Amino acid sequence: MPRSSPFVIELSPGERRMLEATARSYTSPYCDVVRAKIALYAARGLGNDEIALRLDTPRQIVSKWRKRFFEEGLVGLEERPRRGRPARFSPSVVVAVKALACELPHEHELPSRG
Repeated sequence: MPRSSPFVIELSPGERRMLEATARSYTSPYCDVVRAKIALYAARGLGNDEIALRLDTPRQIVSKWRKRFFEEGLVGLEERPRRGRPARFSPSVVVAVKALACELPHEHELPSRG
């Protein structure tokens, strides 16, 4: 017997417009499209198992995003900072070091043949 979610989603007209625009977008990141579709399907009254089947995603993922949308609204669908050690170097420094490592040595730095 399928489980029913305790998180019943009701959308305001503005939320529905935003979610539908994101769900139809070809330029939005895939994860944002899936999250928007989860909220839209949940607002239609579909269960987590049915949503997971339609979106070909695990039920646990559907449950997570449904709960976050229920608790926080549209803000709940945004990406949060991940755990872990902060980066030691800024992205611009990393790019500069990689570019330097890929350069060919200068003429005067080449070993002599002979």
